[in-house]
Amino acid sequence: MFSFLTGGRPPAEDIPGGRPPAEDIHITPLPPGVPAEPDPQQPGAPGAPGDGLEEKEVIRTTHSHRGSSRTAVFLCSHGDEPAPAPATYFQQRVPVPEDRNTNRISLRRLWAFTGPGFLMSIAYLDPGNIESDLQSGAKAGFKLLWVLLGATAIGLLLQRLAARLGVVTGMHLAEVCHRHYRTVPRILLWLMVELAIIGSDMQEVIGCAIAFNLLSSGRIPLWGGVLITIMDTFVFLFLDKYGLRKLEAFFGLLITLMAVTFGYEYVTVGPDQGQLLKGMFVPYCEGCGPVQLTQAVGIVGAVIMPHNIYLHSALVKSREVDRSNRKEVKEANKYFFIESSMALFVSFLINVFVVAVFAEGFYGRTNQEVFHVCNQTGSPHSHLFPLNNHTLEVDIYKGGVVLGCFFGPAALYIWAVGILAAGQSSTMTGTYSGQFVMEGFLNLRWSRFARVLLTRSIAVTPTLLVAVFQDVHSLTGMNDFLNVLQSMQLPFALLPILTFTSLPALMSEFANGLVFKVGGGVVVLIVCAINMYFVVVYVTELHSVWIYVTAAILSVAYLTFVGYLAWLCLIALGVSWLDFTLKRGTDSTVLIEQQPEFET
Repeated sequence: MFSFLTGGRPPAEDIPGGRPPAEDIHITPLPPGVPAEPDPQQPGAPGAPGDGLEEKEVIRTTHSHRGSSRTAVFLCSHGDEPAPAPATYFQQRVPVPEDRNTNRISLRRLWAFTGPGFLMSIAYLDPGNIESDLQSGAKAGFKLLWVLLGATAIGLLLQRLAARLGVVTGMHLAEVCHRHYRTVPRILLWLMVELAIIGSDMQEVIGCAIAFNLLSSGRIPLWGGVLITIMDTFVFLFLDKYGLRKLEAFFGLLITLMAVTFGYEYVTVGPDQGQLLKGMFVPYCEGCGPVQLTQAVGIVGAVIMPHNIYLHSALVKSREVDRSNRKEVKEANKYFFIESSMALFVSFLINVFVVAVFAEGFYGRTNQEVFHVCNQTGSPHSHLFPLNNHTLEVDIYKGGVVLGCFFGPAALYIWAVGILAAGQSSTMTGTYSGQFVMEGFLNLRWSRFARVLLTRSIAVTPTLLVAVFQDVHSLTGMNDFLNVLQSMQLPFALLPILTFTSLPALMSEFANGLVFKVGGGVVVLIVCAINMYFVVVYVTELHSVWIYVTAAILSVAYLTFVGYLAWLCLIALGVSWLDFTLKRGTDSTVLIEQQPEFET
């Protein structure tokens, strides 16, 4: 029995119908005693609009293991839920063409599944990632490219779990958490994920504000760029009114724009290809110290985004997949994995462009060198670099400035266009993440306008205050804090996704096997440990007793909750049979019943 779920095993006679013959996965007709669901469009049918009766779904699945059959029955009542608003991203579903030959990869089917993975990959290209990339190149040269490659590979495995959960269950991660966690853990999870989304949103606002400032040669102040970002977000949000595929094409255009702009910088600088390949495939960092170690940890924290796991599990629901057909589910999992691999490969190349540009052009340079070059070219930004021999430190603002000083004004403006594309695309996917998370965890459906108004207000207020009363250094310095904030939220995505994709009663035969359970557990442990180290390093550098005390108190509560989720995850990874009942109120019941196995 899972202690995080309420209820107990129902008597056998209370379970509708008997167990059908063991099959891999099968959707059976409704058992005797359970009324068939009428067509809600027929006049007078129960559940038709205006009849006041609640709507019920009955799904019964069966799968076999070692010759024994297991039954899962879901009875979900939605009579107590508010009428859904027009669903973000799901106003239409993309049909998938049939292909009887499943032994080959059909380009037509792959094209139909293409879209969700590229939207997901935008989180790997947000302004926080770009800043992490350029700092990696400036501080460590090409030596940490293998860390970027490994972090992207880990991200692909986690995105695979998210996509499988959405395809197999028809629910995204937030909806599954809503059904299977108690109220208090569920609310805490929602708050943690919302913090991650707001932190990401702030980074995107900062990136866009800096891009507007660079493109206008300083004529648009930073606070003006923040306000512009607020308005243009509302404009872009209504693009999905023109159709799902057009929306996905627009995101593809933004990714292409980033590839072209950062690719231009790559070609202009002309990095050493031998050093690049060595840094990518040789997992070693010669002569590296604490600075490079902290930067390596920051790469992992910037690449793997917690809210992106929730986002991807929802995006895959936009394709028409018959979940009662085992073959279709298997095919959908295959094509979504291929598409995700392609998308993350493109995002990895763009990240490599940025790392290589700053590794080749600015690794080992001092502030004094950069000052003299910028002064000779007549740059108005030479004051950003003090006259000392300290190693150059760059951010997304200084990055554009030094590119302009060394490679001409075109390099600066093209850099700013790339940052703007990264910020705008990430802003929109962050809004979708927030919509899915709120609807899933709280069963609360807001309009897109209300949702964006809330999160944007929270994200913009501190950003605008810093932009008005502080300088650009303080504004870009917020990115370090925001990366730490998002690193702390990672367990609240990784532990639930590993937990639920390992449950046979939920995932049927598509549950994680032993290799993925062990590998996934090790990956989650490593990623969480790395990010905890990142947080500790950041806090200790603040040199404030009050911050230390506050961090210690909050750490106790934080680690307690993470430990609770980890304990539930360990149970899921080692469970051999599952039997639980989850009840919500008097007219909403979710029942999953699974018989234990006995070997003779």
